[in-house]
Amino acid sequence: MNSRTVAAVFDNYSDAATAVGRLESAGVSHQDISIVSNDAAERDRYSTTTGSPVHDDAKTGAGTGATVGTTLGAGAGLLAGLGMLAIPGLGPVVAAGWLASTLVGAAAGAATGGILGSLAGAGVDEADAHTYAEAVHRGGTLVTVRANDANHAQIVDILDDEGTIDLSQRESTWRSEGWNGRYTGAESAVTTASTSAGVRRDATLGSTRVRSYTV
Repeated sequence: MNSRTVAAVFDNYSDAATAVGRLESAGVSHQDISIVSNDAAERDRYSTTTGSPVHDDAKTGAGTGATVGTTLGAGAGLLAGLGMLAIPGLGPVVAAGWLASTLVGAAAGAATGGILGSLAGAGVDEADAHTYAEAVHRGGTLVTVRANDANHAQIVDILDDEGTIDLSQRESTWRSEGWNGRYTGAESAVTTASTSAGVRRDATLGSTRVRSYTV
């Protein structure tokens, strides 16, 4: 059975959260879903209502991201595990889930820390990793899901129906404004090529707004 990573970007957190809820209602385990949001409104609301401090272990690459969204009880949903993380080159984000647990280097290691290394480790090819990172950098919300042959089509359908942006179109707009295709965050010493080997985006299995990667 093929293992895949499915990814989609939303302009705002609320649309992404709705999609996460629908994924869970469809039977997708919260352990296979992740959300990383740089939506300023949600970040400020979360910080104000919870008084949660930002985990800044990312500064050393020896963070505790495994505590974010990965220690939920059996009946809890993904969003119950939201936490704030300080990501190198990006700053504080609201995040939960399996991808979030790698963002401070807890799983990926200091050499591949940060958002580019986490995306590469999740099976996203290098060019797309830069595009996703740029989207989050510009205030977007990224949802990633670990899928298999049995639930892949349903996951793509759900993510394609909740305000997902057309990333190719958005990328073209950014390039017309001078973006060079490389994430503009100040990440250091992150190499994605070595972890992208053997991974490919499969255009036949995704959609114009949802991208799928076969690992």
